[in-house]
This record gives sequence, C-alpha cells and structure tokens, in this order.
Amino acid sequence: MTAIAKKAKSKGYISESKFEGVFQFILKLIFVIMSITFIYPYLHVLVQSFENPNFVNAAGLKLWPRQFTTDAYIQMFNADYLWSGYANTLKVCFMGWALSISAVVLCAYPLSKKDLPFRGIFTTIVIVTMFVSGGLIPTYLLVTNTLGMKNTYWAILLPHIVSVSHIVIARNFFMGLPAGLEEAATIDGANSWQILFKVMLPLSTPVLATISLWVVVSNWNAYFNCLLYITDSSKYVLQVVLRRIILTDSAALTQVDSELSNTLDTSTETLRAASIMLATIPIICVYPFVQKYFAKGMLMGSLKG
Repeated sequence: MTAIAKKAKSKGYISESKFEGVFQFILKLIFVIMSITFIYPYLHVLVQSFENPNFVNAAGLKLWPRQFTTDAYIQMFNADYLWSGYANTLKVCFMGWALSISAVVLCAYPLSKKDLPFRGIFTTIVIVTMFVSGGLIPTYLLVTNTLGMKNTYWAILLPHIVSVSHIVIARNFFMGLPAGLEEAATIDGANSWQILFKVMLPLSTPVLATISLWVVVSNWNAYFNCLLYITDSSKYVLQVVLRRIILTDSAALTQVDSELSNTLDTSTETLRAASIMLATIPIICVYPFVQKYFAKGMLMGSLKG
C-alpha cells in the first residue's frame, strides 16, 4: 500500500479494501485503453481489406465494412508475385530457425560449464560483439565480394544467424539445470553429445521455444538484407514484396488475367490492406502455440548471471 493510501486509511477517509478496488479498476481501465490502441490499427486495416473501394476512403471510425467484399483477397490469391514471396520467406524462416537454434545451443551449452577452459575469455569475446560490429560496408563487401553469396539465401541468413542475447539467455537456462542430471547420465555411460541431445535439450523446451519464436518472427519480418543482397525478383521475401505493393503500384504487382480482373472491384488501398493482412496473419497464428513457454523461458533464462 502506498504512503497516500496508508495516510488516508489512518484518518478513516478510505478503507483498504475500497482503495484496492479503486486501484484495480484504474489499472484495468489503463490496460483496456492500451489494448484498444494496439488492436484498432490492425482492425482498421482488416476492415479496409474487406471494404468496397467506393467507401474505403470514407472518414470516421471503422469497425465493420460498409459494403463487404472479398475481391481484394481474390485478386491477391491469384497473384503469383505474392506466393513467390511466401515461398521464399518460408524457406528463409525454416533455414534460419534450424541454423540459429543449432548455433545458440552449441555455443550456449559449453559456455554454461564452469570447467570449460578459458570460459571467461570466450564469454567476453561473445559479449563484445553486442557492442562492436564490423559495420554495414565491410559486411556487404564480405558477403558479396569475398564469400560470393549475392543473390543467394545465405546472404540473407548468415550475417544475422545468431544473436548474442539468445546465447546469454540459453546459457543461463542451462546453468539453472541440476548438475546431478549430467552426472547420472555420465555414470550410465552417456557421452557429451548424448547428454546434450537426450538430457539437456528435452528439458530446455521453454527457452528453445522462446528463442524459436524470436528467430521466426525476426526472419519473417526481415527485409533489409534481401534489399541489400538480392537483385533477382524471384528470390524476394514476402516483406519486400509487401513493401513494393505498398510503396508502388499495387494493381501492377498483383495483376491477374483480364477475364478475372473484369469481375473484381478493387482499389490500390484495398489491395494494400489485403496484402498486409496476408503477411501478418500467419505469424500471429504462431503465438498461441508457443505463448505457454514464453514466460517460463524468459524467467528461467534470466536467473543466473
């Protein structure tokens, strides 16, 4: 209880239970207002994607389309450009997830061992990279000239394959697991790889699920590396496709055959809204499956230093 509440209670102005009720009401009201500010922009785009082009620019609060139509989605579903972006993004997300999780585990697990030779030096080297980087131009020259990875998925993935923060969280999680588990596995004849894959990783589901969520969301939303290293439009990821649809002519990028086009009533605004929804819905659907691991993974991964 705050000092003001204690003073009010001592003078008989307000009871403790009544003050707690008022506090809870104010707190819930604040969260409701915050939720509305987060949800309404998404709802606005959703309504706009189903809106008739004649009403899409109408002023006022939009909670439901004035004239419901799915023409924008029909045109988007028939645009090969969008599906090419989806396919490329799924490839990048899967490859990035597999490489990132492997790198995080293989780096974090050894660093969690107190008997690792030069453990402090290795940890310092890893931590320093959080504050010092080679810079954009040297990285670009390394990827394109030295490694020759321009116009390949490796150019998108490798420069950001692992995050130091993920390594630190995973290392702290491994440090929090009971040491007796490894000792028991060693007595049973398990080697280091068997201990890692059969004992440690099954117990690390919360932190690995949390890191996987971050990695997938990051790769799904990433577009800068694609703009930087990819010039072949057939390898553009979804976010670059979405960027081109939003910033350039949506109708030109989502063209369908003339017979279908004559039956559809769309506009640039409805096509842009539909493309945004198609790009965001899949990643939103991922959250419910990993949400139960998120809080546990964050908490257990931040207990030890």
